[in-house]
Amino acid sequence: MALDGAFLRHIKIELEEQILNTKVDKIYQPSKDELILSLRSREGSKKLLLSARAGSARINLTAMTPENPKVPPMLCMLLRKKLSGARLREIRQPALERVLLLVFEGTNELGDLCEMTLAVEIMGQYSNIVFIDGQNCVIDAFRRVDASMSSQRLILPGLPYTLPPQQDKLCVLDKDADDIIEAVQRLPKNQPLSKALLSVVQGVSPILCREWEHLTGRGRDVFSHELDEELLSRLRFFLKRSIKTIREGSGQPTMIINEAKKPIDFTFEDIQQYGSGRSFREEGTFCELLDRYYAKRDALETMRRKAEDLNRLLNTTATRLIKKIYIQKDELAACAEREHWRICGDIIQANLYRLVKGAAELRAENFYDEALTEITIPLDPSLSPSVNAQRYYKNYRKAKTAEQVLQVQIAKAEEELDYISSVMDSLSRAASVRELDEIRAELTEQGYLKAKGRKAKTVSALPPLQFRSDSGFVILVGRNNKQNDQLTLKYARKSDWWFHTKDIPGSHVVILTEGRQPDEAAVLLAASLAAAHSKAREAGRVPVDYTQIRYVSKPPGAKPGRVIYTNQKTLYVVPHREE
Repeated sequence: MALDGAFLRHIKIELEEQILNTKVDKIYQPSKDELILSLRSREGSKKLLLSARAGSARINLTAMTPENPKVPPMLCMLLRKKLSGARLREIRQPALERVLLLVFEGTNELGDLCEMTLAVEIMGQYSNIVFIDGQNCVIDAFRRVDASMSSQRLILPGLPYTLPPQQDKLCVLDKDADDIIEAVQRLPKNQPLSKALLSVVQGVSPILCREWEHLTGRGRDVFSHELDEELLSRLRFFLKRSIKTIREGSGQPTMIINEAKKPIDFTFEDIQQYGSGRSFREEGTFCELLDRYYAKRDALETMRRKAEDLNRLLNTTATRLIKKIYIQKDELAACAEREHWRICGDIIQANLYRLVKGAAELRAENFYDEALTEITIPLDPSLSPSVNAQRYYKNYRKAKTAEQVLQVQIAKAEEELDYISSVMDSLSRAASVRELDEIRAELTEQGYLKAKGRKAKTVSALPPLQFRSDSGFVILVGRNNKQNDQLTLKYARKSDWWFHTKDIPGSHVVILTEGRQPDEAAVLLAASLAAAHSKAREAGRVPVDYTQIRYVSKPPGAKPGRVIYTNQKTLYVVPHREE
């Protein structure tokens, strides 16, 4: 469900119980649309996340520790100046609007008490966080709104702050089930009951309206004109139950999970409309529910944004290489006629006595053909017969040289394309900013990125990913090409076992044997991990080669991560997936 007004009321009640009267200790702005307030009290400290990101706008206590920029944005510095040490005095929610007002009490530059408010507006792509002073004037906002963007509601420093325009709907905090039913029956046209409820009830999302319809009709679709006494009685009962839950904030934080065991929704009520097609997981608090639901999505979005320039560089380079290889292969195919040109030169040379200057062609037997078929060879009338022969020999030598050069160039381009594909695979699996930094450093060393004028501070490399089989064998997985080289060529011993997907970009995987023979389960696990940390991780069955480290070597001058190996065997495995 969207984070609607009813769910936000549960969050408000929970926040009032946990952070009311706490003081602002630290303020962070990890991204342009996220703010984290570190709040402290005698019981300890808590982190409050305020997000205005379009796809995951929310407010909740969080356990995450996001990576912050080296230089804080201007708005963050302003908030630090104004809000540091302020006490959270009140949390307000106008009716069931998707707005929470965090009212702080602090001191100004003169030491006088003053009131400041953070308005957290959760409205999809129009979400915003607005900083307001005690006179209800905007100090600043994450998203400033001027007259070119909206003619109804401006959000600019110095202007009075106004709440988002309210919809003409019934609020269940002061209206009961009968009022809602009466409003539904007044609707002019017949429509599904869920849509009718959504159009008259404030602060509820479509999933809750669909649930009311599902329960009213015992699983069948219900239209507003079909509401007889029995259906009205059932609808009234379920509306009263939900209204009581919303008013008291007594719902149960629940995650809705699909067949692939991925969270797809969340709710504060028991949802029955999905039948057995979905599973449900209850969480301890509503803040924990939001934190876990959005954690992976936000991490992926942050990584995508930080890796945007690398993705663009790699895609551009890969496209250029593919085009280059295509053109060179066409040129190589044209060189296949070189033998014909040599034969033409030989035949002209053998028939010089028959030719006179100015002849346009030569008709003669092809003595390279057992049947001695006649061949017609075009000639340049302005050249002598011997010069015509030398012209064909020149074309032959040029094509032969071009063929040798093109074969080398195509091989180099294909090897470079394989390297770029391996970096793209590493980038798609990067799970932290440090991993992105290592990939960026690798591309800089290889000349794909320009080195910054000022030498960056050296950061210690991340260790390989580590797993352990049931039989106790340690299995290491490289995170990127440079780490693959270190793992395979420096760290592993000759008796250790090495795994890699067959002809598919991926990580190097090593079983540390410590002189023992790996059992079948350890080998299968290592092969499965190699498949999972490769470009084929979403495939069904993946071919994985494995051999001992003693048979793995690096060709001179090869790109990072590039090795050759012998004495290998091949397994077909399903990529290892951790739930």
